[in-house]
Amino acid sequence: MNDNPLMRRLKFRAWHRGTREADYTVGGFFERYHASWNDEQIAWFERFMDEQDADIIGWALGTIAVPEEWKGPMMDQFLKLDFVKIEN
Repeated sequence: MNDNPLMRRLKFRAWHRGTREADYTVGGFFERYHASWNDEQIAWFERFMDEQDADIIGWALGTIAVPEEWKGPMMDQFLKLDFVKIEN
C-alpha cells in the first residue's frame, strides 16, 4: 500500500476526520478492509470520505437512517463495527 498514493491519501483522510470517534470508526474500517478492496470499493470509500462526520457516526450508531445511495455491501460491512478496537 505504501507505493500507492491514492491508498496513502485515503488512509490519512480516514484517520484524520476531525473527531476521535470518526477517526476510530472510519480509520478502523479502512485498516481492516482496504487490502481486499477492488477498484469499485476504493471509489466507494473515496466518495464516503466526503461525507460529514456527524452523518457517518449517526449511520454507524443507527441514530439516523443510511441514505439509499450508501446502502449495499460496503455499508453493511461498515455498520458491523467489528473493526473498532476499544482499549480499556
